Amino acid sequence: MPTVKLRRKDVPKGANLCEYCTAKCCGYFALPMDTPTDLDDFDHIRWYMMHGRVSVFVEDDVWYLMVHSVCQHLQEDHRCGVYEERPGICRKYTTDECEFDDDALYDKFFETPEQIWEYAESVCGPRKPLRKFSAARPAATDLKLPVLAGT
Repeated sequence: MPTVKLRRKDVPKGANLCEYCTAKCCGYFALPMDTPTDLDDFDHIRWYMMHGRVSVFVEDDVWYLMVHSVCQHLQEDHRCGVYEERPGICRKYTTDECEFDDDALYDKFFETPEQIWEYAESVCGPRKPLRKFSAARPAATDLKLPVLAGT
């Protein structure tokens, strides 16, 4: 038997959408990041994406790093276990434009490091071969760290 997807318009007027949702907003967080402009920028993004469940999306020309990680206080019934003490960012969140019935179509969406790299090469051109690193341990005199101002 097919499952009918509940849409915002199907929820009784004045009802709290959260009571009909599986807490999509508690399963990830997204942070805006600088728009990548060269292969080095894309290489950093590729590195981020190699660290677990991370995606990148672009919406309205803004690039976002999306970390897929369920809030540790989300209960089995999809309710917040620390609702009265929840962080300010959760208190400010509204369901006015939440993804309750949104199919999350972004301008661009990358799920793997390979996808972001393929895109990078399509807009920036292929990377020159990387230099080989020596397996030999560097001498202490070869290591130079930047000096911070005021130290």
